Amino acid sequence: MGKPLIPAQRRERIQEYLAVHQIARIADLCALLETSEATVRRDLEWLENEGILERTHGGAILNQSLTFEPEYLQRAQKNPEEKRAIGALAASLIEDGDIVFINSGTTTTQVLHSIRANSTITVFTNNLNASLEIGDAGFQHHVLGGEFQPRSKSTAGRFALENLRQVYADKCIIGVDGISLKHGCTVPTNAEAEVVRAMIERTKGKVIIAADSSKWGVVSNFQVASIDEVDIFVTDEKFDPSAIEDLAEHGVETLLVSTNVVKA
Repeated sequence: MGKPLIPAQRRERIQEYLAVHQIARIADLCALLETSEATVRRDLEWLENEGILERTHGGAILNQSLTFEPEYLQRAQKNPEEKRAIGALAASLIEDGDIVFINSGTTTTQVLHSIRANSTITVFTNNLNASLEIGDAGFQHHVLGGEFQPRSKSTAGRFALENLRQVYADKCIIGVDGISLKHGCTVPTNAEAEVVRAMIERTKGKVIIAADSSKWGVVSNFQVASIDEVDIFVTDEKFDPSAIEDLAEHGVETLLVSTNVVKA
């Protein structure tokens, strides 16, 4: 065993580890730093207070900021198989007779593609891109009015909010750009955040978040829901197992999809 590291050295190594792995378990950090669990926990608390990480059940995740909204095509090319599988599972949670809110995004586009045709499901969405792709989908499909958002290929603003105020949904399925225990579910623009918050407010039943595992630990600009407002989180099998326990403590059921059975 070498010379014990001083606090600044330990914290620097923790940050270096997280920069590579994004997720760190206390046991792994104890081995890396050759120190006690109590010391590691104190270092994690210090780093969390500095806004560098967020402590989780048995470890920590790196705080990753998303301060701008990527172009739709750019997002669509990231983790496409995971998004297709997540979309299919999220869509399977919709029951005949349900009225459902679905927001914009590449994962929620896959939800809309996966809703079974000739069902008695009614969808209200601001997702223009998906609406154009699915065409005559075989279920009732309403597009919210509002101001066109070119980067996300969606609608938002006063008219979209006024449309939502006329409807109550049985479920909502929401795509987000970031999700964490501390900061909840976040998106990069206020326009989209207003629409999503209105959807959640007007939902009588389950609030379902559909997002791939890369969104865990990411914090964007505008919160749309705290973790306690979420009922179900649909994500892929790469999701950190210890985070499932953290979410369960907040009443969130995590559903994992396997991409092994999904073909592009």
